[in-house]
Amino acid sequence: MAARPAAGSSTAYGPPSDVHPVLRRAAAPPAALDLLTKAQHGLDEAETLESANERFATAHLAALRAAAAVLAVRGRPEPTARRRKTIRSAWEVLPEVAPELSEWSALFAAGADRRARAEAGIAGAATRRAADDLLRDAGMFLRLVERMLRLQPALPPQRAGTPGAGWGKTG
Repeated sequence: MAARPAAGSSTAYGPPSDVHPVLRRAAAPPAALDLLTKAQHGLDEAETLESANERFATAHLAALRAAAAVLAVRGRPEPTARRRKTIRSAWEVLPEVAPELSEWSALFAAGADRRARAEAGIAGAATRRAADDLLRDAGMFLRLVERMLRLQPALPPQRAGTPGAGWGKTG
């Protein structure tokens, strides 16, 4: 163990930030921010649509883009012992990478079949009320995702040769 510098000595341990790094806020990657922007544009468009089917499908797509932004930032779920051979929807993967969004994922997964029917033009696939409810829910989901991704804590980068630069390393 190194000896402590004498009181009044000009030798110092370094700035306090080297001893106790402070979490800083980091923005999401550009691809995720682009998806969030597209999701907002989709919500804006959905508000202007008259057809319940179009309104529902557009709002659902906006929510899907917000989910894709989370997946772009958080990455893939942990690999399992056996490889998955089936393609899974974003709503199935989202709870694995963002468990705090599980209920939202279930809500939007439940509307996926209705969205498919609405996009296919099946009359009455979505009611005006269902479309309005989904539009409101997609807006809340987007706000939540934006806060979650834009305010993601990150440690400041360590400079080489500063105390603590090797923390967490073994060897």
